[in-house]
Amino acid sequence: QVQLVESGGGLVQTGASLRLSCAASGRGFSNSAVGWFRQAPGKEREFVAALRWSSGKTYYADSVKGRFTASRDNAKNTLYLQMSSLKSEDTAVYFCAARKTSMPTMALSDYDYWGQGTQVTVSS
Repeated sequence: QVQLVESGGGLVQTGASLRLSCAASGRGFSNSAVGWFRQAPGKEREFVAALRWSSGKTYYADSVKGRFTASRDNAKNTLYLQMSSLKSEDTAVYFCAARKTSMPTMALSDYDYWGQGTQVTVSS
């Protein structure tokens, strides 16, 4: 059974940095695409970043481009999201997700596995 477990969320001030982790178990992800999504209070879940596991190639939402960096550690089977220059509008629950196939996409419905989420709160 596939499990994705996020960690690293917390309360930070505007301009701070934070790194989220997503530990994956139950299957290898060498032929998968993985992604980060977020959901702010009262809003729909939205795409943040995606990564093709085999190559490490990344894709980002315009709202986080240049501030967030997605990466993975093959040995640890772990996905990361390094967030810097955080803004209040980045406050949300952050979810990692994985596809059974290797093509990264922005669509929530394309992802087969989801973590439980980790809260990120950015205060001004």
